[in-house]
Amino acid sequence: MKFYIVDDDISVVKVLENIIEYKNLGEVIGYSLSGEEGIKEILAKHPSIVIVDLLMPCKNGIEVVKAVKKIKSDIKFVMISQVSSKDMIAKAYNQGIEFFINKPINIIEVENVINNVKEKVEMHATLNSIKGMFKNLESNDTAASKKSEIAKIKYSLSKLGIIGEIGSKDIINICEYLIVKGDKHLNYKVSEMCKKLSNNPKAMEQRIRRAINKALNNIASLGIEDYMNDDFSTYSNLVFNFEDVKVQMDYIRGKNKSCGKISVKKFIEGLLIQNEIM
Repeated sequence: MKFYIVDDDISVVKVLENIIEYKNLGEVIGYSLSGEEGIKEILAKHPSIVIVDLLMPCKNGIEVVKAVKKIKSDIKFVMISQVSSKDMIAKAYNQGIEFFINKPINIIEVENVINNVKEKVEMHATLNSIKGMFKNLESNDTAASKKSEIAKIKYSLSKLGIIGEIGSKDIINICEYLIVKGDKHLNYKVSEMCKKLSNNPKAMEQRIRRAINKALNNIASLGIEDYMNDDFSTYSNLVFNFEDVKVQMDYIRGKNKSCGKISVKKFIEGLLIQNEIM
């Protein structure tokens, strides 16, 4: 992951550079001590993530974000400042920053924020790759149709934040089996399906359940952050029972000692239903 830093205080630049390199978060490909120079360098070098100070002479951090986002909308921004004004922070978020870090710099906070942004960058790349697959699957033959269906399944799993989980491959295999058979419902016990597709069915079922549990936790976390989010609205009812999502949200908040429950059957059937409406 490539980083660029814009701050008029060289000591802050060096602290951030040391944190990124010491924690193996990525590579700092450059820095600027002014907003105007920063804009030119960012557009020329195209880093994945820019860390920018809010208060700088000539051009402040918000102006830097606005100028770059007009041309390179995919670049992610993290803003740092001692400013505590809610209006200024809200204005920064409105211009497209991902996170706001308060000075003085805290190494743990910086590491956590950067890891979160890196995950967003990687997810965005995955989604773009999958969308690219959709555009290339224009053939009407059976093989192309199946690839398109699987691509949609992968897209949904990426939206649920589990495309990188080992269990997601098992989920895809089950969906592919059902798509080929023309089934829209999982008319088998999960254990029976795993026996059909794996030499180690118990391990396969465990992987699937772990992946779905993580998806439940991701959706519940998304609901806590933004209850009106489109993905939360879609998947909280589609692949889970909404009551279980609410239980999981309370568990994450520390209001409940029990986690929400999952149903492998509902999860897989929900993915197949979503395929039909995408």
